[in-house]
Amino acid sequence: MSQPSTKLNAFPVFLRVEGRSVVVVGNGDEALAKARLLGQSSARLIVVADAAEPALRRWAGENGAELVEAAYDPSLVEGSVLVFAASGDEALDRRISEDARRLGIAVNAVDRPELCDFYTPAIVNRAPLAVAIGTEGAGPVLAQMVRARIDAMLPPSLGLLAALANSFRDAAEKLFPKGLARRSFWHAFFSGAPARALEVGGEHEARVAAGRLLAEQGKGTGHVALVGAGPGAEDLLTLRAHRLLMEADVIVHDALVPEAVIGMGRRDAERLPVGKRKGCHSKTQSEINALLVRLGREGKRVVRLKSGDPLVFGRAGEEMQVLRDAGVSFEVVPGVTSAFAAAADFQLPLTLRGVTSSMVFTTGHDLKGGSLPDWAKLAISGATVAVYMGRSVAADVAGRLMDAGLSPDTAVAVVENASLANRRRFHGTLADLPSLQSRDDLGGPVMTIIGDAVAGADFSRSEPLSAHRFVPSPAEETQA
Repeated sequence: MSQPSTKLNAFPVFLRVEGRSVVVVGNGDEALAKARLLGQSSARLIVVADAAEPALRRWAGENGAELVEAAYDPSLVEGSVLVFAASGDEALDRRISEDARRLGIAVNAVDRPELCDFYTPAIVNRAPLAVAIGTEGAGPVLAQMVRARIDAMLPPSLGLLAALANSFRDAAEKLFPKGLARRSFWHAFFSGAPARALEVGGEHEARVAAGRLLAEQGKGTGHVALVGAGPGAEDLLTLRAHRLLMEADVIVHDALVPEAVIGMGRRDAERLPVGKRKGCHSKTQSEINALLVRLGREGKRVVRLKSGDPLVFGRAGEEMQVLRDAGVSFEVVPGVTSAFAAAADFQLPLTLRGVTSSMVFTTGHDLKGGSLPDWAKLAISGATVAVYMGRSVAADVAGRLMDAGLSPDTAVAVVENASLANRRRFHGTLADLPSLQSRDDLGGPVMTIIGDAVAGADFSRSEPLSAHRFVPSPAEETQA
């Protein structure tokens, strides 16, 4: 097979269409698809249709397009800048194409590349920013797939940010000489405080931040994002989390965050593992706090990557407080918490109409105290309980709940490595739960879900907990 040419047969350009006529000829779905595409522009859109289908007629009326209800005639395309032949009739499309070329107008005939002067790209619209993806008509589906990926990467606020940048362009050119200083300012503008303010919907705040950046001679300040990495599967990372990882100078990550998720960040970003896994703490929380403050004060863009959701047993409260006290800018990006991933692995309803309408998140460690915690009372009244990091305290959880009155027959679902390909699922009852404690074969994070709603789960791909009975150690037998 010969190597494909690297030369483009169709050169991409952006054609000015503001206030100029663009004509679409056709009655049905093909004409409607082109009209919708062109409706994203400021062109004067004319649809020529002698028997317009209801959907096309309705769209034209709702979107300000001019509908010319007449049979095609060359005079109807005269003076236009572009013509689209979308009739679905090969002979008519060919006639339209020949007429347009004779009149010196560029023409596109839908699904007829041999009649086209240009191809319509798949478009990511962040006006005034636009990204166009074309395959010279060879693979429209491929172009749409690429468009979807790019669309996911670019925040919806990017168009507003580009427009805001345009309003600061004269001031920036006067203040910063051409070259590195000006590039540095615009880099800080598009990735710093103005961009962050617009992402959360604050146009006024973004303008203030841009003015401050000018006053500070373009020296952007540091920023820390406390980001939820989700339960482990990289495709469960949120779009915002992915964008921040791609922008980060430094990624400070926990031990439970998989390399595949960390690898979604910039390749040249500094990566700092901070551990905090049971029995293996590489840094204390106070050391992590100090590290985040130092990096922020150095002007770095930092992603503090936490397993699951940063606000659920992630100690984000302490990190937010120390950043707030230090005057370092920060934000929180939620992630898919492990309880939700475990429930999805089991197709398990965490709330179930007529059965339970409340839910409890806990680590189970507070069962070590002398009194029954409030969440245990909620479990007895019917709430679904999700126990994080629960393998080592499984016997305590089960014993205390049963002592408090929860039925030993209450359904239980357990997932190791929720959301990942190597996950393992187990099911049983509260009476079976202590068997987890002696399972040395479970090396990954374990999530346990307890409650009547668990009975609605799909157990077809899980192992029964009862197959591995809990055998207490001599010390535990003595304490009993």
